[in-house]
Amino acid sequence: MNIQNEIKDYLSGTREVFGRVPVSTIEEIIKVLLKAYEDGKKVITMGNGGHASTASHLINDLAKHTIVSDKKDKVIVKGKRFKTLCLNDNMPTLTSWANDVGYEDCFSEQLANWVEEGDVVIGITGSGNSQNILNAFEVAKRQRAISIALTGYQGGKIKDVADICFIVPSDNISFIEDVHFSLTHLWCDIIRGIIQKKYTDKGKV
Repeated sequence: MNIQNEIKDYLSGTREVFGRVPVSTIEEIIKVLLKAYEDGKKVITMGNGGHASTASHLINDLAKHTIVSDKKDKVIVKGKRFKTLCLNDNMPTLTSWANDVGYEDCFSEQLANWVEEGDVVIGITGSGNSQNILNAFEVAKRQRAISIALTGYQGGKIKDVADICFIVPSDNISFIEDVHFSLTHLWCDIIRGIIQKKYTDKGKV
């Protein structure tokens, strides 16, 4: 194996996938998140395995990255803040539902405690077929929350359940996860720019 060729092939593959992502869907998601922010609605995320870490990282960036400076100068926006929650972060709660009821309900039962009309529920599933996320989206629908799925391959079952479905155009799970992770940074960078300009203009930073 030529390691350098493997590296180049991987980087080339990710570039090719990034070049085909649906930009209009990214814009739609950013607008939904901004409306939730303006309306004081919650953003609730979930995922399994590596996608769980992406779901958790997104909550960190929405809650903190959107209101602080990268310069480490302790400048913090004194306006609105995102209301955020990641359902896979509380391991005692997640595992209690999984153990006592079933893993397929570990997110839906948590979500039922929190979700309200107008909230945004984000589920990350590479295949689009993770039953615990599908069940959670059914709860979101009943509560009139907005559901956003991040997936890959052909979208799986979730593309027919989610209000918005972002499908990474790839059958390579590594590329799919790379795009999902970068996508969350993209959302938060753009949202931060909008938020910080708004409150800077109003003299609230």
